[in-house]
Amino acid sequence: MLKLTVQNLAQLEVKVAPGQTLLQALQAQGNDWMHACGGKGRCTTCRIIVLQGLEHFGPLTEAETRYRNRGRLQENERLTCQCTLESGDATGKVPEQTKLPHLLYS
Repeated sequence: MLKLTVQNLAQLEVKVAPGQTLLQALQAQGNDWMHACGGKGRCTTCRIIVLQGLEHFGPLTEAETRYRNRGRLQENERLTCQCTLESGDATGKVPEQTKLPHLLYS
């Protein structure tokens, strides 16, 4: 199983199964993560800034490509409801704009 580390959530380590989106993996471990559209790729509130391991992610989905083309998703960002880890571990952080008020960020 692969691992996502969320740097600004006290180095939270999330196990990611093959074919599982990052949002599914986060929720499976009981972690709260912003996702206004219910994980359907219709917004960008679930995005993560990838700090290391971007090369280990699967290809961009249609939704991610659409947001990237509109300038709403940067080169180092992915939508957790859409992306998967395929070949290695990664480290990311929650963007300032999508931090949940009830969580403590480091």
